[in-house]
Amino acid sequence: MTNNTPVGPGTRVTLLFSIELESGEQIDSTEQKPAEFSVGDGKLLPGFENAMFGMKSGDKGKLLIPAESAFGLHNEENVQRLRRGQFQANMELAVGLMMSFSDPQDAELPGVITKIQGESIEVDFNHPLAGNDIVFDVEIISVEQVSNEILRVKS
Repeated sequence: MTNNTPVGPGTRVTLLFSIELESGEQIDSTEQKPAEFSVGDGKLLPGFENAMFGMKSGDKGKLLIPAESAFGLHNEENVQRLRRGQFQANMELAVGLMMSFSDPQDAELPGVITKIQGESIEVDFNHPLAGNDIVFDVEIISVEQVSNEILRVKS
C-alpha cells in the first residue's frame, strides 16, 4: 500500500538529499543514509521545507531555493570592523579564518575574517552561503501524518 500523504504541516518526512550551489558544487549531503525531520522542528530551514510541500513518498526533484529563502541575502550590516586589540595577542589572524564570537546574549556567533588592514580586522557574520541560490536535490522516502496541525494563514 502506497502512502499518499503529502509533505506539509503535521508530517514527519524521511528523505535523502543533497544541497548544492547552482555551479554544481555540493555543500552537504545525506549520502545514502536517510534523514528524518518533522515539518517545523527546526532541522531544516523553512524555505527547504516549504519547497517540498505537496511532495509524496517516492517523489524526487531538484528544487531551486532562492537565497532569501535559503541562507538569506548578504547583509552589509553583518560585516563588522574590529580592532586587532579585541583579539588574543598571540592569535594568528588570516583572511578566510572562521572564528567563534559571542553575541550580547552570550550565544555563539560564527564569523569569517574577510580583510586585515593594519589594526583593522573585517569580520563577516553573514552565513557563509548567504546570497547564494541553492539547489536542493531531494528524494522523499516516506511521509507520515503525525499531528493534525494545519497551516494557519493570517487574515
